[in-house]
Amino acid sequence: MWRNSVSFSSKLINSNKSLFNSSSCSGANDVVRPLLHCGSEFHPYSSSPPSSSDYLKPGFQPSDGLPALSATAVDLASLASKSAHLTRHYGRCYWELSKARLSMLVVATSGTGFVLGSGSAVDFAGLCWTCAGTMMVAASANSLNQVFEKYNDAKMKRTMQRPLPSGRITRPHAVAWACTAGLAGTALLASKANMLAAGLAASNLILYAFVYTPLKQIHPVNTWVGAVVGAIPPLLGWAAASGQVSLNAMILPAALYFWQIPHFMALAYLCRNDYAAGGFRMFSLADASGQRTASVALRNCAYLIPLGYVAYDWGVTSGWFCIESTILTLAISATAFSFYKDRTTHKARRMFHASLLYLPVFMSGILFHRISDNQQCLVEESSQSIAELSMSSQDGNVIQKDKLKKHRPPVSYASVAPFPFLPVPSYVSS
Repeated sequence: MWRNSVSFSSKLINSNKSLFNSSSCSGANDVVRPLLHCGSEFHPYSSSPPSSSDYLKPGFQPSDGLPALSATAVDLASLASKSAHLTRHYGRCYWELSKARLSMLVVATSGTGFVLGSGSAVDFAGLCWTCAGTMMVAASANSLNQVFEKYNDAKMKRTMQRPLPSGRITRPHAVAWACTAGLAGTALLASKANMLAAGLAASNLILYAFVYTPLKQIHPVNTWVGAVVGAIPPLLGWAAASGQVSLNAMILPAALYFWQIPHFMALAYLCRNDYAAGGFRMFSLADASGQRTASVALRNCAYLIPLGYVAYDWGVTSGWFCIESTILTLAISATAFSFYKDRTTHKARRMFHASLLYLPVFMSGILFHRISDNQQCLVEESSQSIAELSMSSQDGNVIQKDKLKKHRPPVSYASVAPFPFLPVPSYVSS
């Protein structure tokens, strides 16, 4: 019995030890766990992390400000990422709605017109304002064009991935963008250039968006109306620089008008199946053989030939531009004649590429060889002095002849027949 009691007491002591050890271990773990958790954190109001002795002080509460700050930082990062994504998305949509590359070509023609109309000194600030306003108005016109042709573009392979047919942007959003850009561009031209330039920009926007765009689905004459639209920007630039439109200002618009016909005839021939699917009434669709399309392109290339001589004759450029322009126009006319003789897709593409090369070379040449107002005055003065010298020399000859006639003896012909043998009488000059 005593052995049993001893064994029972030893078991009781062992069980108490095990309970004590387990409780002490769990307590230690409870203490160590916050030490490990809080020791890795940095106190927001101190320059060093809390020491292990701070956790033994009564009333110590670990700070939870840093987790809140980290959560705020995560939210800000996600918000910035979403903002950047939206900016890229809508920036891409605005770029495609504006047809940015085409709009930059329009800006180049307007800037060329501004330089040609500036005379001897070019106002670079005015040039920048004019180009910016032209870019906004062109972006507005192209955006409205896509708004009206949303369902037509959805049927064409070339345009079905544009922002509106693909659903990347809504139609009201595109309309708001187009109206904002158009009004801002017109107001900028009116305030920084003049009302004539602003009026030309606004009228061109209306002509492109509300006349040319619906006409594409009605009649093939839309190509010629579109050529008028493309010819106005250099006139706009000239008006912005000089405040008026003169006869010399018509040279570059005429070149752009005649250039656009072979350019768009080649494009319409290459994409005629796409245009037919989209419901557009292009000139090439009613010309199965392509002969009339090629003849129209060739005829308008021939109209470009005399423009270099006209620019030289009117005093806009030097004589070198006349030669260069003639060579350049003969080159594009050769591609048009090749397309006329052999109406294939390959020859149409060659003419299209030649038209893309023609315009920048022509504008560069007219800028390089342009004659400023000072040079024109010098040329006019030199020609006027030459004319005066010729007139004075003629007058001198007339006066000299009159003097000879005046000092000639009145009867010097007395020695001539019918009495040739008589001596010539002498006279004393009074």
